[in-house]
Amino acid sequence: MPSTLRQIRENSRKARETYERAKHEHFALGAFNIDDQATLRAVCQAARKKNAPILVEASQGEVDSMGLDNIRDMVDNFKRAYGIEIYINLDHSPSVEACKAGIDAGFEFIHIDISQANHDATEEAIIAATREVVDYAKFTGALVESEPHYFGGSSNLHSEKIDYDEIKKTFSTPEGSADFVTATGIDTFAAAIGNLHGKYPVPKKLDLELLKIIRDAIPCHISLHGGSGTPGHYFKTAVEIGVTKININSDMRVAYRDTLVEQLKANPHEYAVVKLMDKVIDSVCEVVESKIDVFNSAGKAII
Repeated sequence: MPSTLRQIRENSRKARETYERAKHEHFALGAFNIDDQATLRAVCQAARKKNAPILVEASQGEVDSMGLDNIRDMVDNFKRAYGIEIYINLDHSPSVEACKAGIDAGFEFIHIDISQANHDATEEAIIAATREVVDYAKFTGALVESEPHYFGGSSNLHSEKIDYDEIKKTFSTPEGSADFVTATGIDTFAAAIGNLHGKYPVPKKLDLELLKIIRDAIPCHISLHGGSGTPGHYFKTAVEIGVTKININSDMRVAYRDTLVEQLKANPHEYAVVKLMDKVIDSVCEVVESKIDVFNSAGKAII
């Protein structure tokens, strides 16, 4: 059942309050991508067990697969069933029109990222698109996130090593971050400090000193994308510095696929795959629980 405008605005108001609490109480909201209902169930089980506020998020591919309204309805149904504090983020949405559709569907968090569709998008074009989404989001109170350039990698299991010399060329700068936040009026700045989409053969390394300088340079929230494959001590320090949103996808996908493959091999004559999903859900749930712990968000939910 579609949410009313009043409900959407109330959900966004609560999301803003929790986001502000995260900033002042030094915890981060985990933002976990959902590929399907099984993944959503795993995330919700972890949130209930840890009593943690969470975001579930959907990128354009996931939106194309499940549909904006279906995602909104599923999350609302699970929210009631599990009794948890949960919000939805539209992740790396590639156009202003797609962002507006997410806002209309009642998503509380919107990430506008036109560089996903055009890696060579200019900062001027990114600013203009972001400002349009920020203005549109005022109607519901949705929180808007963006960054001034393309963020590399992909939410997959990579075999190549990380070329940090190349990645450092796209690191956020304090001056550039401040200028972008001022020009756009965003609620959340997606910082690039060594984080990278995907899971790699070597652990990721975050420049926490740079993060401190950026935190002092901008007034809005800071998110970290590409959280998978990052040692937990980086997150613990990042949260203390003031990061309030951390995205996780690949770690969950690896746990999902690896466990499903094991279950298929162990049950070669079972064709009702739904009967094999309990252990898959448990594996993904364990990943989410571990992230909630290092994000310091356990026990922070307000229902």
